[in-house]
Amino acid sequence: MSQPQPIDVPQPVGQVPEAGEKPQDVHGKSQGQLVRQRFFGNTGAVVSLVVLLFIVVLSVTSLGVVPVPGWWKWSPDATGTVLDGGRPTLSLLPPGLGEHPFGQDNLGRDLFAMAMQGTQYSLVVMIVVGVVAGLVGTVVGGLSGYFRGWTEAVLMRLTDVIIIIPLVILAALLGRLAITWVRSHGLPTFATVVALGLLVGLASWPPLGRLVRGEFLTLREREFVDAARLAGASSGRIIFKHILPNTVGVITVNITLLMSSAILLETALSYLGLGIQAPDWSLGRLISENQTAFATRPWLFWWPGVFIVAIALTINFIGDGLRDAFDPRQRKFNPRRAREIGSGRDEHASDAATTATASSSGGAAGTPAADGGGVR
Repeated sequence: MSQPQPIDVPQPVGQVPEAGEKPQDVHGKSQGQLVRQRFFGNTGAVVSLVVLLFIVVLSVTSLGVVPVPGWWKWSPDATGTVLDGGRPTLSLLPPGLGEHPFGQDNLGRDLFAMAMQGTQYSLVVMIVVGVVAGLVGTVVGGLSGYFRGWTEAVLMRLTDVIIIIPLVILAALLGRLAITWVRSHGLPTFATVVALGLLVGLASWPPLGRLVRGEFLTLREREFVDAARLAGASSGRIIFKHILPNTVGVITVNITLLMSSAILLETALSYLGLGIQAPDWSLGRLISENQTAFATRPWLFWWPGVFIVAIALTINFIGDGLRDAFDPRQRKFNPRRAREIGSGRDEHASDAATTATASSSGGAAGTPAADGGGVR
């Protein structure tokens, strides 16, 4: 009785990863290391991060932070003689700032100093809104998604009540109340800015809360959560050790989007006269005060707009990079990488075809010899 012949199993030929990462790039690395690697591999996100840090450093160091003075000699409220019609003295060739790099208004105030103060206040509002909206949205969404029942009913009805009110109207009302209360108690300007950011953040969290709730609803049914529950883990440990780390990507990306929206919302409120008011300056108030001079002295309108657009765009690009870093499946199509993968597959396919042809030729050449041996 003949023995069963072994079946030749075809071996995989040089498999190429479908994603943009090679196996050796991800082997032995933690989740945090992979996220950093993917983020710093995103050129747009890294350039945006550098630009944003430059804007932050420029605004903080130029005017300083109490009690540390800045290096710029003019203050936002200092008036003086209007030089050369208030035109900007910024020069690229040869590089130099001059006396008033961004120009002057009709009272001789330095626009660079006013723009830097407005940038500082806008950045503070952005950070406070991101922190407050992120915390409230995560807590409300996490509790409603994990515990369900009456907890979800109460918190989601509260979310629905807030989310149906237009954000601009709600933020304008809360911002006006904050500014009135702070000034009635004689608190400094910084307290006004923080209070404005705090109440705008309290009006901006519902979209994040709904997203976090959806993530918790999905994750609470996963096997690793059931295993932790069967092992005796408490609800707090399951939330903070098992579910919340898996929602960090969604939370981080949406917080960056909220911060970008906060910049535009603060600008709109100040433009309407419902945000930061005189004698303090914000980027929105600068545009509002100088909109009539757009045709005659457009630099008074350009520079605040440039900083608003730059901050909003950099935050959006950073959020896009964080999204790709936390979830590489959502990466944009890369034609160069696709060509590399395609050429690699073609090479491996041709090698496999050559190997198969050589094997079949060898087998065909050996057949007559075996037959001839049988005849003899």
